[in-house]
Amino acid sequence: MLRGFYTAASGMLAQQRLTDMLTNNLANANTPGFKQDQSSIRDFPQLLLQRMDQQSLPVKDAPSLPSFTQVGSLSTGVYLQETQPKFLQGDLQNTGKKTDLAIVDQGTNSSADSFFTIQGEDGHVRYTRNGNFTLDQNGYLTQDNGLYVLDSNGNKIQLKSDQFTVDNNGNISENGNRVATLGIAYTNKPMSLIKEGDGLYGTVNNAKLPASQNTQFTLNQGFLEASNVDQTQVMTQMLAAYRSFEANQKVLQAYDQSMDKAVNEVGRVNG
Repeated sequence: MLRGFYTAASGMLAQQRLTDMLTNNLANANTPGFKQDQSSIRDFPQLLLQRMDQQSLPVKDAPSLPSFTQVGSLSTGVYLQETQPKFLQGDLQNTGKKTDLAIVDQGTNSSADSFFTIQGEDGHVRYTRNGNFTLDQNGYLTQDNGLYVLDSNGNKIQLKSDQFTVDNNGNISENGNRVATLGIAYTNKPMSLIKEGDGLYGTVNNAKLPASQNTQFTLNQGFLEASNVDQTQVMTQMLAAYRSFEANQKVLQAYDQSMDKAVNEVGRVNG
C-alpha cells in the first residue's frame, strides 16, 4: 500500500517539473535566439518480486527446503531526466536595425552550432545565439544586459556610431574601412555547453571554443534569430502534463482513502 503512495507522488513530481520546463519555454517564445529545453520522463529500475515458500521432500522426517515463486515486476516510480536545450536554427526576423545580427549555420542538419562570443561578468568568454545588440554610452557593442560583444581576437568592439555595416563573414566596417571582425565560435557538440541563463552558455572549465570558419555560417545584419519554441506543441504538452498530474493525484487520493478505512474501520474493535 505504501509503495503506491511513493509511485503516485513521484509521478506528480515529474509532471510538475515537466510543467515548469514547458512554462519556461513558453515564456521565452519571443526571446531572440532562445533554444527550448527538452527532456523525457523515465521510470526508475523495476523490482522483481518473488514469493518465499517451503517445500518438504517426500521422505520421513525430511527437512523443509526454501523455494521461490516468481510473482512479477514492481515499478518504483518515475523521474524527469536532465533537461537539454534543443539546438535547432530559429527563423529569421527582419528588424532593420543595424545593431541586430543573426547567425545562419550552413550545415545540412539545421543545427545551431555557431555562437557569438560575449565577455561574461567573471571575465571568461560566454556564448549566445541572441544577436539583439546595442551600443553603450562609450560606443561599445553590448548585449541588453551590458555584457560586451567580443571580436575575433577576444577584444571589445568600439564603434563611432550605429551606422556601421557587417558583411556575411562578420567583418564590421565604418565609412568603408574595416574596424573589427565579430568573434564567432563553433562547436560540433552543442549539447556539452552549460546553460547559464539570459541566453548565455558556458563550457566546462571555461575552455574556449574554436573559431567558426566562414564556410560554416552566414551573418545577417538587420535580422534576429527567433526562438525555436513551437508554441502549439508546448501548449499540447502542458495540457498532457496537467492531465497526467491530475491522474496521479486521484490515485494518491484513492490510496489515502483506503488507508483511512484500514485504520479507522477495518481495525476497529467493537466493544
